[in-house]
Amino acid sequence: MPRILWLDINCSYVHSSLALPYIHAQRRSEDNEWHKLSATISANTGDTMAKAVALRPDIVAATAWLFTQEYLTGVIKRIKTVLPECTVILGGPEFLGNNESYLTVNSEVNCVFRGEGDTVFHDWLEVYDKPEKWSGITGLCWKTGDKYHDNGTAKADDFAALNPPETSEFFEWSKPFVQLETSRGCFNSCTFCVSGHDKPVRSISLNKIYERVENIHSKGIKEIRFLDRTFNGNSKRALEILSILENYPDMRFHMEIHPGLLTEEIKQKLRNFRHGMLHLETGIQSLNDTVLNACQRTGDTEKALDGLKFLCGLKNVIAHVDLIAGLPFYTLADLEKDIITLAQYGAEEIQLELLKLLPGTKMRDASSESGIVFSPIPPYEVLCTDSITVNELQTARLLSKLIDKYYNTRAWHSFFKNMIILHDNFIREFLQFLSRGEHLEQPLSIETRGLILFEFIRNRHPEHSDEFISVWTGYGLSARKIKNNL
Repeated sequence: MPRILWLDINCSYVHSSLALPYIHAQRRSEDNEWHKLSATISANTGDTMAKAVALRPDIVAATAWLFTQEYLTGVIKRIKTVLPECTVILGGPEFLGNNESYLTVNSEVNCVFRGEGDTVFHDWLEVYDKPEKWSGITGLCWKTGDKYHDNGTAKADDFAALNPPETSEFFEWSKPFVQLETSRGCFNSCTFCVSGHDKPVRSISLNKIYERVENIHSKGIKEIRFLDRTFNGNSKRALEILSILENYPDMRFHMEIHPGLLTEEIKQKLRNFRHGMLHLETGIQSLNDTVLNACQRTGDTEKALDGLKFLCGLKNVIAHVDLIAGLPFYTLADLEKDIITLAQYGAEEIQLELLKLLPGTKMRDASSESGIVFSPIPPYEVLCTDSITVNELQTARLLSKLIDKYYNTRAWHSFFKNMIILHDNFIREFLQFLSRGEHLEQPLSIETRGLILFEFIRNRHPEHSDEFISVWTGYGLSARKIKNNL
């Protein structure tokens, strides 16, 4: 039986992939020897390679995505140089598109999976050393000489019947939070999302959700992040899930929610949750109808805005709102306007990201027709469009850092939000001020961020100086330091 080494590569310690525990939980034989080697992308590639080689694996498997692929490929190339006879198989979001070029350039990778490998990985394990039989493995892509073989896309149609990843010995219980996947697929059809064409939505039962939440709670875990792009796509189901969660007041739940689909029953249920229990992520992406229509994002924008106002107005939940720079027809001026609107609504957090054209998405396939130019290497970020220039997208990137360092930081949130509302040009002026000092490209303490903001306020908006000093001292920062800067 083969010795399988799973390279568990993540961006940071707090992140943990479900791929290995999901696949391992579906195993059909106890005879295979499984090993896991974890590392973050900041680890030394040579050290990770040496640990892997010491295990003398027959199979090296891993999941690749935007921010791990470069590191993972470097490790794989080194392993294969020392152990040329081992078989390398990769899967994950990076392989949802055409994989021929990747397999051509990275010949040390024997094959890759497109789609969901929960059960088909075990089909492949039975013939891993017999490539002549790989043609029967759904989702597998590989090359023999110059010939590219593509077996389509694997899909766990009976998703609800899968053994939960928590049943695997490789499920990670030591992280600050765990992820709970309650559905796959999405009712929406956004062309920039890998779930945009994943129909129909497949869900696990409410009984299973209850059992798994109860099990996770019994382990002492305090936070669950739901992997469910359609949480309130079915309002009745969403209401029942919320009824389960409200029984765990000592926990925190993070979930995606569509503000345009909020029923009165769900609104009332949300009002009843203990403060801080719910962290609701609303993927608005843009407040511009033209932009959303170009992305084939369905829904009533007016209802979405009304729902967003409701969520942002709740004092007991954290309303997190996503915006994506680089979408078709989305200008820098539109983006700045949307940030001001979200501040006026009272959004607790704003996450601004640059659009990444992911493999397997419709928008990536039609990028040239849409006037979108994107990076050919991960993370495939948009470089410019017909509506936003290269320099403007770099401004958007810096704006994202500004929002994170100030708007999303509790110490400065209320003051910063009010300044955005009171002064239309505040964001642009402060961004220019920060950019001159290159402050946004540096790690800064909360105190240092405050001193920089105070300098700007004193020079450009001195009428708010006393208000800022009150915020500074109210947060418990040194009164002496602020006086030294008067």
